[in-house]
Amino acid sequence: MTGAAVERPPRPTLADSVQITEAGVEVLDRRVFPFERRWVRCASVEDVAVAIEDMVTQSSGPLFATTAGMVLAAREIERLEPEAADRRLRGAGRRLIATRPTNNAIRDAVHAILDATVDGPSAGASGEELAAAVIRSAAAVDDEYRARSAALGVHAATLLPDGAKVLTHCWADFYLMATVEAAQRAGKRLEFVCTETRPYLQGARLTAATLVEYGYEPTVITDGMVPAALADGLADVALTAADRVTLDGHVVNKVGTLAVALAAREFGVPFYALVQAPDPQAPRLEDVAIERRDGDDVLHVLGTRTAATGTRGYYPAFDVTPPRLVTRIVTENGVFEPASVADHFADHRLPKERTSR
Repeated sequence: MTGAAVERPPRPTLADSVQITEAGVEVLDRRVFPFERRWVRCASVEDVAVAIEDMVTQSSGPLFATTAGMVLAAREIERLEPEAADRRLRGAGRRLIATRPTNNAIRDAVHAILDATVDGPSAGASGEELAAAVIRSAAAVDDEYRARSAALGVHAATLLPDGAKVLTHCWADFYLMATVEAAQRAGKRLEFVCTETRPYLQGARLTAATLVEYGYEPTVITDGMVPAALADGLADVALTAADRVTLDGHVVNKVGTLAVALAAREFGVPFYALVQAPDPQAPRLEDVAIERRDGDDVLHVLGTRTAATGTRGYYPAFDVTPPRLVTRIVTENGVFEPASVADHFADHRLPKERTSR
């Protein structure tokens, strides 16, 4: 394992995993990456929604798939009367929000587009005018997400000392890409240990592959090896993303994160969670829906069954790390103790509460 990084590529592969074309939306199939570079073509909003639900795209991918799906919806409303165009666009937004209920990025992206169009200056506009406004807004949401991730990465990099051995779990690509790039700009040498992240092996395939693109030689461990790895000194920092953080400091992330945090506390390793912002619509954990997926996924690895016939799987897609196990939460506005993460909004108005459309 080495901390030396060679000249990094212009952009890692996963940074451009959703592309809008004249024919629709092309989504890089993360279920088979990096062994295959297969793209799934989505010709409609429903196709995009199914791709998100079926885990074709993961981590930051669903955010970009959502904005691309709204662009497809815009294409569909160009010839509609204002009322019908408004109704069709809102329906597309509801369908996309329903795909992954735990991560609020999809919800926020849809609401940002609606706020800038049918609930804003384009209210009552013709289908053609509304479509153009949606396309502009979707691009702005993408740009803002990248910029906010970059700001988060700068703050996160300050927590990583030169020579740090960093344990990751799963992968929220733009967050950790931004952290790595900020650390490299600061001249910091880093080493990485990646949990394989069952049941889809995102850590072994997505995290590790991207770190290799950055010039690192990450060490891959199974999820159950985290305590042993920390006991052996393989890592001195635990760093994960968060799918959602409540205002009282609970970290909701890919299942297995809680185990990482528990092991980190036992061995005196700081545990840091990255999120652009805590969710103002989730003051407490009770305000977060924890997605549960088909347990059959646990019985398979990359399409091959690995459990005996007659067994059943159990698959909560996310777990919750309580504030007492979290050293710091990093947002685009800085680094916060879990109990104070709501201070992220101290100099900013809380986004207004939204009702379902």
